[in-house]
Amino acid sequence: MARTTKSKKFLLILFIIFIGAIAYTINKPGKIDPSKKATHSDAKSSSKAADNKGSISMLLTGDWIAHDSVNTAAKQPSGVYDYSSLVSAYQPLFNQTDIKFCNDPILNGGAALGITGYPKFNSPTDFVSNMGSFGCNLVNIASNHSFDFTQANIDASVDAWAKVPNMLAVAGENKNLEQHDKINYFTQKGVKFAFLAYTAYSNSPPTNGYGVNEYSEVVAGSQIQQAKAGGAQIIIVSMRWGVEYSATVSPAQEKAAQFLADQGANLVIGHGPHVLQPVQELSGTGGNKTLVWYSVGNFLNSQVPPETLFNGVGLLDIDTKSFAIKPVGFLPFNVHYEWTAEQAKADDTNARKNLKMYLLENTTQSLIDSQQLKTTVSEQRQRMTTTLSARGQIIPLISLKQALR
Repeated sequence: MARTTKSKKFLLILFIIFIGAIAYTINKPGKIDPSKKATHSDAKSSSKAADNKGSISMLLTGDWIAHDSVNTAAKQPSGVYDYSSLVSAYQPLFNQTDIKFCNDPILNGGAALGITGYPKFNSPTDFVSNMGSFGCNLVNIASNHSFDFTQANIDASVDAWAKVPNMLAVAGENKNLEQHDKINYFTQKGVKFAFLAYTAYSNSPPTNGYGVNEYSEVVAGSQIQQAKAGGAQIIIVSMRWGVEYSATVSPAQEKAAQFLADQGANLVIGHGPHVLQPVQELSGTGGNKTLVWYSVGNFLNSQVPPETLFNGVGLLDIDTKSFAIKPVGFLPFNVHYEWTAEQAKADDTNARKNLKMYLLENTTQSLIDSQQLKTTVSEQRQRMTTTLSARGQIIPLISLKQALR
């Protein structure tokens, strides 16, 4: 009788242990409740998080230019300038992108040095602070306009950018030789970048050897090697070059691009022609691959030729393991303003009003007609599509929804 009782107790203990093991298996940490099925959005979110962890998103904008009519459109009754509202269509994309390259080709000395537009520029400092608050965090400031006035304007511009928070790097203009010789580094998702910026020409002869970073093979070659020695895994070079209003890549651009590739640059971002130019992948002598976007064109501006107003934002993905740089697409826009046929014929540019950037997908023919451009959305789409496939890289025009992938 005692042995039977002990056997029953032993079996009861085994049963309790068995039930406990099942309960632990079902409810152990990290186990999905079988009564709750994973939704499509859950799976999509998990996939997107995994994808983003292995890549760095980057966007490229062309020239932000404070033309007189742009300043007029941005100026508020209070006297401050609000440029961000003119480009608000792009805010969602800026909000979700890791690296936002923007090109500031003008001086930004502020009201104390006199606000002026074309042909010699000096913007309000609000232009700089607005670019920063909008999201620009990698900025070129070297251009043919750097010596439109004096070193004092350059100093004020550099100081204005130095006050903008959350910047990765700003390069191209300098207050002294130390800044001129400095290699700008930043890190994103564990990847160390170097950022170099040059202009290949100047409208006015520089009055010193440090105010703007002038391109030469000696200087660029030396700085790229310094960047490598400094541990940079990806080297980005900004280049002010090319022929204004030409979609054709010049021999000088080709020569400089190949030199930069041979030195080991990973990405070359071009601007200066004010219009879109092709994208090409070059092979360097070291076996490396260099992506060259010869000209991203314009961004905020109020020029007249349609090719300067119909441009877009380039989108890239950078692999955090292989450091490969992949073009994703081009999100096109139209910089819209209004004036009459008589005002356009008289070239009365100060008469233009209601300036604002529209995504090309939201641009109607009536908007274009009120701008006196004598073109169509389909013509501009075709031009950009043709340009973006001219050198082997097929970069599609995409919608905002596709860009916000």
